[in-house]
Parts: sequence; C-alpha cells; structure tokens
Amino acid sequence: MKRRQFITFLAWPNAGWPQDLRVQHSDWVHLIVTLSGMACMLSSYSSLSQELVSQAKEAASEQQVFNNACRTCHTIKEGDNRQGPNLYKIIGRKAGSLPDYNYSSAMKGAGFVWDEEKLEHFIASPDEVVPGNNMKPYSGLASTDDRKKVIAFLQSVSTGRP
Repeated sequence: MKRRQFITFLAWPNAGWPQDLRVQHSDWVHLIVTLSGMACMLSSYSSLSQELVSQAKEAASEQQVFNNACRTCHTIKEGDNRQGPNLYKIIGRKAGSLPDYNYSSAMKGAGFVWDEEKLEHFIASPDEVVPGNNMKPYSGLASTDDRKKVIAFLQSVSTGRP
C-alpha cells in the first residue's frame, strides 16, 4: 500500500477499497490509540526498569563497601554479635548500649546516640571519636564516598530499602 493510499484510507476508510478490506474508521482510530498507549507504557516501563537497575547497582556497591570494610567484625543481623556488635539499626541507638555485647568501657561511657554525622566521623577515625575503643586494628576508612556508602547501606538495612 502506498503512502497516499494509506492516508486516503485513514480519511475515508470505505472509499475505493474492495468490500472485504473495508474497515470501520473508528476501528482504525481505536487501533492507533491503543498502539500509541502501548508504546507510551513500554517506554515508561523501560525508564522505570533502568531506574530500578541503577538503584540495585548502587545498593550492591554500598553492600560491597560494607563487606570489605566492616563485615570481618560486624554483622547487620539483629542479635548476631561477633568480634564487634551487630550494626542493625545502629542509627538512633545509644553508643555502647546493646545488652548482649561486651563493649569497651570507653564505648559504654561514650554518652552519645549514633547519627549519620557521628557515624561518619567514627568510621573515618574511631580513636578520635571514642578514644580507647576496641576497634583495633581498624584505624578508619579514608574515602568519604566509601563512608557514605557504608552509612547508606546501614540505613537501608534498618529501613528495609532494597
């Protein structure tokens, strides 16, 4: 079908066509509207899918930094203390307050509640924030970006964000 014939067909669907090819004009309009809607949905699904993939990659990156820097001594599972206390819901928790973990006297007496800023400084340099802590041989995480990823990961575990 040539373009001119197609345009004529859209404008006058029953003009000059054999009886078996004649279609109601409203059927074509309905088909075009339906296909346009499907194309729109598919394109928005694709962008949503890309956004989800991006979020998943970021979450994996955050977890990888946590695993490399913290998992040797800490877990994120509530009640599962190892060489260090579990870090489940650490933000908002009083420092040195888990009842089933044997903190250093320095950490027990720290007298603050963990927030993002305090945690960021502690991850950077534990001895500056709580002198006398038991985080040896860990001396800090130099990368600001990596510290932010660890904190984002700890927040995601506490809030259930994927």
